[in-house]
Amino acid sequence: MINAIRKNGLVLAVFACVSTGVVALTHALTEDQIRLQEQKQLLSVLNQVIPHELHDNELYQACTLVTAPALGTDQPMPVYLASLNGEHSALAIEAIAPDGYNGAIKIIVGIDQAGTITGTRVLNHQETPGLGDKIDLRITDWILSFVGKQVSEANLTQWAVRKDGGQFDQFTGATITPRAVVKAVKNTVQYVNDNREQILAQPLNCGGNNE
Repeated sequence: MINAIRKNGLVLAVFACVSTGVVALTHALTEDQIRLQEQKQLLSVLNQVIPHELHDNELYQACTLVTAPALGTDQPMPVYLASLNGEHSALAIEAIAPDGYNGAIKIIVGIDQAGTITGTRVLNHQETPGLGDKIDLRITDWILSFVGKQVSEANLTQWAVRKDGGQFDQFTGATITPRAVVKAVKNTVQYVNDNREQILAQPLNCGGNNE
């Protein structure tokens, strides 16, 4: 009886070791592919929010981290610096809208040197399908309404949904979600307007530069 238990235990131990080895090997073989795919997805988004004509550098490689309450989180957020002919031309910055209907909404905003929004995309959200998910470009083109906009003291009241007296459409049955995104985009642009020089002076410390 004891010998049978020992034998079964040894079989289980061997099986566990083999399984662990297979998992480790699979991870090692797929890690580079996963990272490459993630990089491709990020590059696709970056090239959407910062048009090709505004940069000739690899945006993914020109990354720095910033921490500011205006970005909706205490966590460091990446900023991707665009340059053209050696001169800074724009940047793309990630931020959080913490007050979405179903939780935090991660966004990225492209802003040129004049403070004009060149593009905005939602990177991650948990908003209700058929209602709040209209912030996603795969569902509607609402997110494109930020392109060409600026934030200034003169137009702050316009940075709201129409229900609140602003210029941005809300969704039928879902005002909280677009309201959160509009607020986050406004706060992000204001942060960049007030801190652009400090951001540009920071060392590159994320993206392909921390590997």
